[in-house]
Amino acid sequence: MQLPVFNIQGQETKAKVELPEAIFGIEPNDHAIYLDVKQYLANQRQGTHKTKERWEISGSTRKLHKQKGTGGSRKGDINSPLFKGGARVFGPQPRDYSFKLNKKVKVLARKSALAYKAQGNNITVLEDFIFESPKTKSFADMLNKLNVNGKRVLLVTPEKNENLVLSGRNLQKTKIVVASDLNTYDVMNAARVLVLNSAIEKIAETLNK
Repeated sequence: MQLPVFNIQGQETKAKVELPEAIFGIEPNDHAIYLDVKQYLANQRQGTHKTKERWEISGSTRKLHKQKGTGGSRKGDINSPLFKGGARVFGPQPRDYSFKLNKKVKVLARKSALAYKAQGNNITVLEDFIFESPKTKSFADMLNKLNVNGKRVLLVTPEKNENLVLSGRNLQKTKIVVASDLNTYDVMNAARVLVLNSAIEKIAETLNK
């Protein structure tokens, strides 16, 4: 697949770039995408949720009244889950939500996500550029000229550029990632994927190891 290269002014240049068919032209695998996104979201969970069990509640363990002969229901101590301020039955406990996923499945998922974006014409290739200093206004102007302002945008760079990160981090719905750190969730979550020209080679290197 061949795409034109745009500059940060939103103008199409004379250059064109060939997207690797082995990545952007494959038949997407929906189940691989599902598993990779599921793992990504699971890894974001802290798993620190906790409610107190009956033995952890501060209160007397004295039986409230005798078992029989009162005409009322049977009751244990004041820590019973039946009473206000009592324990919770089978409440959440701290746990690790992460799970293992084979590397080949993760690679297939990322290729599939990029292939979906390519099929939907939602990938824009930009010529390489840098910001001499952090400037959010310049970054916002670039998005506006590319007609993606207000959309969820993912910008893929070949390597970390601190000025670029600082320029875009305050803009909502905008995320900047290095090609080697590209993940399925970010690609699928973006309405438009902006890729710097030199980042395409880095993506190919990462996914074809």
